[in-house]
Amino acid sequence: MTTLRHPDRFVNRHIGPDDSSIAEMLKHLELNNLEELTMRTVPEQIRTKRPLNLPAARGEMEALSELRKIASRNKVFRSFLGMGYYGCITPPVIQRNVLENPGWYTQYTPYQAEISQGRLESLVNFQTMVADLTALPVANASLLDEATAAAEAMHLCHVVKGSDEKNAFFVSNLCHPQTIAVVQTRAHPLGLEVVVGDHRQQNNWSKFFGVILQYPATTGEILDYTSTIEAVHRDGAVACVATDLLALTLLRPPGEFGADVAFGSAQRFGVPLGFGGPHAAFFATRDEHKRQMPGRLVGVSRDANGRPGYRLSLQTREQHIRREKATSNICTAQALLANMAAMYAVYHGPQGLRAIARYVHQLAWTLSQSLKQLGHSIESAVFFDTLTVRHKNAAEIVSRAEARQVNLRLVSEETVGISLDETSSVANVELLLEIIHAKPAGIDLDQLASQAPEAFSGPFQRTSEYLTHPVFNTHHSETEMLRYLHLLESKDLSLTTSMIPLGSCTMKLNATAEMYPVSWSEFSNMHPFAPRNQIDGYAKVFSDLEKWLAEITGFAATSLQPNAGSQGEYAGLLAILEYHASRGQQQRGICLIPTSAHGTNPASAVMAGFHVVPVACDSHGNIDVNDLRAKAAEHAVDLAVLMVTYPSTHGVFEESIQDICAIVHQYGGQVYMDGANLNAQVGLCRPAELGADVCHINLHKTFCIPHGGGGPGMGPICVAAHLAPFLPRHPLVNVPGEQKAGPVSAGPWGSASILPISWMYIAMMGPEGLRKATQVAILNANYVAKRLENYFPVLYKGKQGMVAHECIVDLRQFKSVTVEDVAKRLMDYGFHAPTISFPVAGTMMIEPTESESKEELDRFCDALVAIHGEIRAIELGRVDKQQNVIKNAPHTAEAVISDKWDRPYPREQAAFPAPWLRANKFWPDVGRIDNVYGDRNLFCTCAPVESYR
Repeated sequence: MTTLRHPDRFVNRHIGPDDSSIAEMLKHLELNNLEELTMRTVPEQIRTKRPLNLPAARGEMEALSELRKIASRNKVFRSFLGMGYYGCITPPVIQRNVLENPGWYTQYTPYQAEISQGRLESLVNFQTMVADLTALPVANASLLDEATAAAEAMHLCHVVKGSDEKNAFFVSNLCHPQTIAVVQTRAHPLGLEVVVGDHRQQNNWSKFFGVILQYPATTGEILDYTSTIEAVHRDGAVACVATDLLALTLLRPPGEFGADVAFGSAQRFGVPLGFGGPHAAFFATRDEHKRQMPGRLVGVSRDANGRPGYRLSLQTREQHIRREKATSNICTAQALLANMAAMYAVYHGPQGLRAIARYVHQLAWTLSQSLKQLGHSIESAVFFDTLTVRHKNAAEIVSRAEARQVNLRLVSEETVGISLDETSSVANVELLLEIIHAKPAGIDLDQLASQAPEAFSGPFQRTSEYLTHPVFNTHHSETEMLRYLHLLESKDLSLTTSMIPLGSCTMKLNATAEMYPVSWSEFSNMHPFAPRNQIDGYAKVFSDLEKWLAEITGFAATSLQPNAGSQGEYAGLLAILEYHASRGQQQRGICLIPTSAHGTNPASAVMAGFHVVPVACDSHGNIDVNDLRAKAAEHAVDLAVLMVTYPSTHGVFEESIQDICAIVHQYGGQVYMDGANLNAQVGLCRPAELGADVCHINLHKTFCIPHGGGGPGMGPICVAAHLAPFLPRHPLVNVPGEQKAGPVSAGPWGSASILPISWMYIAMMGPEGLRKATQVAILNANYVAKRLENYFPVLYKGKQGMVAHECIVDLRQFKSVTVEDVAKRLMDYGFHAPTISFPVAGTMMIEPTESESKEELDRFCDALVAIHGEIRAIELGRVDKQQNVIKNAPHTAEAVISDKWDRPYPREQAAFPAPWLRANKFWPDVGRIDNVYGDRNLFCTCAPVESYR
């Protein structure tokens, strides 16, 4: 029987070059087919002998239909569970034009500031919003989730006040349970003591370097922490407050009652529940702690023409440079979600946010008074949106609620938690009364609601203003909001504009069919702690992905919990740490890391409690096997792990990888493989078959989750069978398996709502499509390397003269320009620069990915060849060494059309150096940003309006 197949296959949509283009590129490389390319590039001894055992490829409509059926198995009940996760209304103008808009979700982290001004402005709005609402002067541009933000707060406290005498950290038992658990996970490998208790019973804080208090508490209660924080400060500790931005529109902010740090989740500012994420956490602190603050900080600087310009500041770069001395792992942002939360504040403004908060509090107050009239006891004297109701049989109430398709929180045997939000209604209040009291007669909800207080009183009342900047008081009509969103979008170069050839970052297609399901209510409206019998759809997605990723990597088990690549690194290292401890080898604390490794590797190793020992690389960029053997032998007793990236960070399949793994195993260590470059392995080789014991996977790279301008991401780990028991567990959900390690993320499955993106990608590509994608990624990189090698030497190649999926080109031979100059000039040609000066200073690391067509690759290569000609003109003295198109790049439209043009080259050469630009020109919004000025004059909230005049 002939199997009829629809002719429109997704693989042809995902892979940029068609078959004729592939043939042309292969001919340019003097190769006959993709299999010959594979044999030349991937060493024979590491090529897998077993093809991928995955379901056959499905068409876009077929895969969407199947996933829709899976999603329908989720039961989306009305959630009143709270615990830091709330229903909210995503304004449609924000959903359509940010969340669902590739002009916002396909950019990379804004390392090239001049072509990232739109999202940088939005992130400054986010920082300003957080600083205003918390009343603390410095806020970052987001963290991963509230629980990991708490762990980062602990790290800051330890850096500031920790010592041998102060080695304990206090966490209030009124914090959310997932927050407590993640803090305990982070503290354990560092040897820090975490004390969980009632702050009201604590009289002496001298043993603690820091304290976390929750405001409002997980039970809903609002407490006055003023005297507690005064005592904490007297005893030399740092006071941190986990809080709620919506509540702070009515409540006295933490900065006004002494807090040194305030953090929490911005989820309820228009970001869907998404079964746990992605959501943006916020983090604010006092000015004196800004250099210890984790994550990214956006600052306001100026460009070459003196105009204000935004950029990433301070430790954003320092964390990369400092490596094992880093206080945090830099890959810890949720930029897309922070932008959504910021736009929610811009759209509603201070009056709108205050009105929403009053509405939520009014509903909660009305429910509280109704229950009191019916004879029920409410535990919280002062509350915002959450009530804890006493009932002799709380479990019965929770069960009764579930029968009515309502989820309530079982706090204890005799208490039920109810959290209201902006999606709640009077009808919900009536339903809750029926559930708790069966037949609530004689309650006049309208009359009760009319008696609700407008504001809090006494020490809880907010009297200070917030969000006074014009940006929060201008865009309240949808017309104005739409124009503002598109204004900022137009300032950013994204994948909608051109390729983003960043080495090690894999900026491939994020297909629309993959993105559709993120907005489906069955995925987006699920609370992460919904009962297991309501999440069959999610469970199927998780199960499929766990099996598929294990098959792709060759490992035995998978955890989907880590919600960033940095978290994947951390979770993998923790699994190794716990494995050694289970065998009575707690002394194994040495982590070997090649000098070429990503800066995140040593940062993660130190956060996991390891001592980093660098391993040298040879002149070809490969790991120096002799140095590795010597270091492994020297540390044989305490060797824990080698962290290795494969293919190497230098863009080569190292032939000695299996020997490297064997040496580490010989001396009792484990091998952690950084999965950043998995895009060169899928279908061709498997990390487990190379000798690795654990591998994290950047789903936002190889498996098509978009980068979102610097987050979201997902970093699941796959492990060998002996490490499976040490995958992260969760305190509120039974994650399958026998996990013995604590949680690394607030949500049990991390940022669950974006996992369907990777499910769709694998389902639509199928085993043959995935393998071909890897081959074309390697083909595109080698084609670019071949086209450029006569102009910019390719630094590292394999034994047969081939690179992997990326190549490093060398610019160090030029004396008159720097690699940064070339990066800025590429903007004039309409391109984002490749990764510059990593892993080798003065170089560019180019990764074109399989999604870019031959035509786009040729445009990019033509641009670099043309820039080479411009450099030669400078080197030969034909043009001035300072006043030239490269040193003055990028050129803005304002500069080019100005009546004053005193530069010794024509405007056309500045702005239209290539023919394709006449049809489609991307204009940088600002000239070259002055980084030195920005660091000396740090300003990281919305600048006064006068500064723009």
